[in-house]
Amino acid sequence: MSSSIPWRLGHRRGPAATLLAPWPPEEERHLRQVAICQVQGPAAVVLGSTQRRDLTADSQAGSDGPGPVMVRRRTGGGAVWVAPGAQAWVDAWIPRDDPLWDDDVVAAARFLGEAWRQALLPLGLAADRVTVHQGRLLDGPWSATVCFAGVGPAEVLVDGRKLVGLAQRRTRHGAWFHTSAHWRWDPAPLVAALDAHGWLPVDAARAEHELRPLALGLGDVVAAAGPEVVADAVTAAVVSR
Repeated sequence: MSSSIPWRLGHRRGPAATLLAPWPPEEERHLRQVAICQVQGPAAVVLGSTQRRDLTADSQAGSDGPGPVMVRRRTGGGAVWVAPGAQAWVDAWIPRDDPLWDDDVVAAARFLGEAWRQALLPLGLAADRVTVHQGRLLDGPWSATVCFAGVGPAEVLVDGRKLVGLAQRRTRHGAWFHTSAHWRWDPAPLVAALDAHGWLPVDAARAEHELRPLALGLGDVVAAAGPEVVADAVTAAVVSR
């Protein structure tokens, strides 16, 4: 389809705030790009662009204590827990004049959802268990607070539970897509961090109980040595499209 256009491959490493800083550089925004992101440094709670307006984008709340760093991403949705080795995280950039560009925000990310599906099947996941969501955002009681509690366009589900989260930011230059999947889905650290700031609508035990069945982790469904193996496979699948 569009495989004649080369991809620029990247490997980005650093604290969550660094990985969420504007990317790619302005001089590279005419290039189709895909990058594996690896978190280094402290664990972080990544808030969506519309969450908690009293928290600035580069806030380091909790960085001087035992709690996680708090950072904000430029895409919407709920909060996500990220930590070194805890997720497979792959970003992509599509310029506006690229054949993969789609003006329809619902359809724009489908190539990424399909790439994740393509990458997961050889790792031992049965095809009839995996779906790529084709519609608009499906809200739930927790989706405004926790990213993996809702299902958005092109996100990947296994047995009806969310496996891959996806968000996009569109500018006049192109679209920046975040995609990630937890290695193990454990809402406890995120719940504890949100509870510490008084950001939960219910008590922490109830929140954790309600969130646990909504998602799952890569380590529960694929035969892979770790998230790095999955990220490599996803990148290869993206490049093949």
